[in-house]
Amino acid sequence: MRASRDPHGVPDLLGFSGRRYLVTGVLNDDSIAWHTARALQEAGAEVLLTGFGRTRRITEAAASGLPYPADVLELDVTRPEDLDALTKELERRWGAVDGVLHAIAAAPQSALSGNFLTTSVEDATLALRTAAFSLHSLTTALAPLLREGGGAGAARGSVVGLDFDSSGAWPGYDWMGVGKATLGAVCRYLALYLGHSGIRVNLVAAGPVETVAGRAVSTFDRIADRWEQEAPLGWSRADPARLVGPVLFLLSDLAATVTGEIVHADGGMHAVRMGAGAVGEPPGIGAPPRAGKEDRS
Repeated sequence: MRASRDPHGVPDLLGFSGRRYLVTGVLNDDSIAWHTARALQEAGAEVLLTGFGRTRRITEAAASGLPYPADVLELDVTRPEDLDALTKELERRWGAVDGVLHAIAAAPQSALSGNFLTTSVEDATLALRTAAFSLHSLTTALAPLLREGGGAGAARGSVVGLDFDSSGAWPGYDWMGVGKATLGAVCRYLALYLGHSGIRVNLVAAGPVETVAGRAVSTFDRIADRWEQEAPLGWSRADPARLVGPVLFLLSDLAATVTGEIVHADGGMHAVRMGAGAVGEPPGIGAPPRAGKEDRS
């Protein structure tokens, strides 16, 4: 069913009304993917979700909480037969796909939380396949439908993946961090080889938010604490909805000339090494209150 435009929702400034988007990675209503699906529906777009195995029921429960309950299609991104079936179902329902949110990542506990030096090749491979190669698998499977999507002119479908800054090594993030570094390279090569078709591929590197995947990393609280204390624009680990804007921008025609890019939506943390706390307030300039702290002036 096509979602009618919610007059109290997101204004259709980005051209989403009537378009069709596949959103992966929804496990609950605290995820970036869920908030993205909600915003797309509120802007008048049609949305389908994916899930697999036992967690599909969890995704279906989360889908029921969207403004317009969305169907959940089966997808284990490591199974070629699931990708084939997904493509056929989307072609049957829509005929074309205007955009995809790739919000997929997973790693065995043996590949996280300080186990980097002892991780087996099998577990490291699983982390890389799920976090990085899955972007290649999903995008190439849906490329024929993405070529038929998009707006007027040369721009066609848009693929956006969720990332985490991989320019350095984060304690405990381990093989997931290696996977995210690989994800950036996969994004660039997809942009290279699919650009002639008008398909754009970009990433949003978010700061740490409290998600199912984040809680699997034993050092998550330490990393999030540092973000909240030192990010130049401040940070809140409990506010995934703030990250929807950059995702919507990259999915929209406003980003028609952008591909192979990593947009950092992390409060500016990627740009500093010692954090904003090492600088203090510049002389003569009043700093605004930090995010999450009360203004007592």
